[in-house]
Amino acid sequence: MTTTPTSAAHQDAPLVVSGIGVVTPRGDRPREAARGARPAAAARAGDWFDHRTRLGPRGYKYLPAASQYFLAAAKEAMADARDEPDRWPAELRGAAVGTNSSAAALHEAMDRTVLAEGAAALSPVTAPYFSINLFGSRLATEHGLKAFNLTVTSPRVAGLESLETGARAVAAGRAAWLLAGATEEALDPAHAGHADSERGAVALVLEPLESVRARGGRAYGHCRVRSLFLPPRTAAAGRGAQRARQLIDAALTAWGAGPAAAPRVIAVLDGSPVGHAVAEALGPDAETVPAGAGALEPLLQAAGALAELPGPVLVVTAAAQGNLALALLTPPPDAPEAPDAPAPAAVPAA
Repeated sequence: MTTTPTSAAHQDAPLVVSGIGVVTPRGDRPREAARGARPAAAARAGDWFDHRTRLGPRGYKYLPAASQYFLAAAKEAMADARDEPDRWPAELRGAAVGTNSSAAALHEAMDRTVLAEGAAALSPVTAPYFSINLFGSRLATEHGLKAFNLTVTSPRVAGLESLETGARAVAAGRAAWLLAGATEEALDPAHAGHADSERGAVALVLEPLESVRARGGRAYGHCRVRSLFLPPRTAAAGRGAQRARQLIDAALTAWGAGPAAAPRVIAVLDGSPVGHAVAEALGPDAETVPAGAGALEPLLQAAGALAELPGPVLVVTAAAQGNLALALLTPPPDAPEAPDAPAPAAVPAA
């Protein structure tokens, strides 16, 4: 007799990342993509991405590029998990997508078409993507994810918030299996942030640790996310570093960790007052990665760290608008300790 999994049985089980999918111009291996230089925003998708080989010859040609990217990353993540999600009822499989710029260029092109030719000239395939929710909905339709599909658009932190929000829904009993990530497309060349555009997608499969163990799968590690807010006015007034330190310490304490929880800290920040405040709070030992215009880089750094996780890693990102997010990545309980893992070092106080 086969027992059908239920969400109630896994509400309190810790979720782990069991599959990683990365699709970027910097490469498709998580570590390679996380460490590579961001290519020029003007690079054509055809130079590095072919939807026919990534997804199939039919049904994808006219989808927006960011939708193609995320579908391809999700396909890679599920293949990496070496699992059949169909073993979970469709009602227990959820999806969450984070994005800032995936439809910006498309929407601007739609505006130009409507002004020049009228609404009747819009493509019937891409017109529904006027709603940003279509990126998550298309993924859910593709894979029969019926528990929920969420789209998060908070500046810069949206990718990490997709993990936080999706995991919260799982903890509430809405699902037992989660596919979450971020996708971005380059901004229109006329857009002010075009030079910092991001292009590509990251997808992660998350499920209960006991589920991964039962099928003999690989658990990369736990990924706990907390989103916070640092008022830009506070950052600009010179009190930002102190407040950021308080927020970070409070989140770590809530996780039962502490300031010395992670020997490696990766900070994905911009040059805004909020970014400067968070950088000061983290101290000079944090590895600083320049932020792009969208929500892809923080999740890309998390994916790269998960792929080689000898010990805890803290990924921190923030946006000029005040959004702040932390991702604490920790090896699963039964992971062997790396012999050359560095000793935990405290995150310096501001």
